Amino acid sequence: MPPIPPAPPTKNPRNNRGFFVGGAGGVGGMGLRPRQGPCPRHPRKGQRPLTPFRGPCHIASMVDPAQIFDRTVVRKHRDRAATTFAAHDFLVREAAERLSERLEETLHTFPLVLDLGCHTGLLADLAITRGGAKTVIQTDMSLAMATTAASTGHPVVVADEEWLPFAPESFDAVLSCLSLHWVNDLPGTLVQIKRILKPGGLFLAAMLGGETLRELRQALAEAEINQEGGLSPRVSPFADVRDLGGLLQRAGFAHPMVDMDSLTVSYADPFRLLSDLRGMGETNALRHRRKTPLRRQTLFHALHLYREAFAGAVDGRVPATFQILTLTGWNEPKDAS
Repeated sequence: MPPIPPAPPTKNPRNNRGFFVGGAGGVGGMGLRPRQGPCPRHPRKGQRPLTPFRGPCHIASMVDPAQIFDRTVVRKHRDRAATTFAAHDFLVREAAERLSERLEETLHTFPLVLDLGCHTGLLADLAITRGGAKTVIQTDMSLAMATTAASTGHPVVVADEEWLPFAPESFDAVLSCLSLHWVNDLPGTLVQIKRILKPGGLFLAAMLGGETLRELRQALAEAEINQEGGLSPRVSPFADVRDLGGLLQRAGFAHPMVDMDSLTVSYADPFRLLSDLRGMGETNALRHRRKTPLRRQTLFHALHLYREAFAGAVDGRVPATFQILTLTGWNEPKDAS
């Protein structure tokens, strides 16, 4: 089935990679209803526009999200990565495996599931074979990714995570695997996800956390300061466990939980890390990024600093940390006590 075009808004071969899993932690609490108020962009007559919340990372206000990411660039990066994604999909594959295990542990069946930000469709088959899903609708903002995902045989819709084109109470579960960290208005997206869940429905997602690529960020920052006398945004900001726990509560999810795991991938050459990031569609898409490429001299100095600071004493391999945050929340039935 070919992907449906968007409506207007109203463990693979790892080659020379090696990785191990680090510690875990979590935070949880009972759900709260989101505060209702006037529309910030189109206030009613006599109402004043709401002042946007200036929060940490990309956690912006539901009412006036800060435009941290250039979503057009995010889509172009995913389009470019689609054809060779299978050669670089180890991180998404690992996160999809973990989500399917979580889904299996709920001991529920889910007749209709939405895979939000599906990439090339890795999660859909796992959700069905191991997670109790019966039918999975896949969505991605990239037409190229959605076209590849359609080859899995599951229905596909081209849709932006910030504008979900689905009716209220449509799905028994909404899953998302390493896509929501590119959303500008994450609080608003969470509210939309809760709206399209049936009563008793599950939201389960994996996204990258604040410790992701800390080694690369350190090396790039130091090299750019040394070579160019200044610092420009090169690596995206990521969410924090405490931020996400609060946002799940604010969106109205019952029994919200955020768990944290650390995945460390080792590379013989840090150039391979940069290749993987490009191949996954995870390169710089900050709206206020510097539009000129990183100077060759600065790049080589950054990679030298990377090796110097982090290379192993025995094998000389360099680590790359990926912090994976797993979000869980339920749309509690209205008549639940």
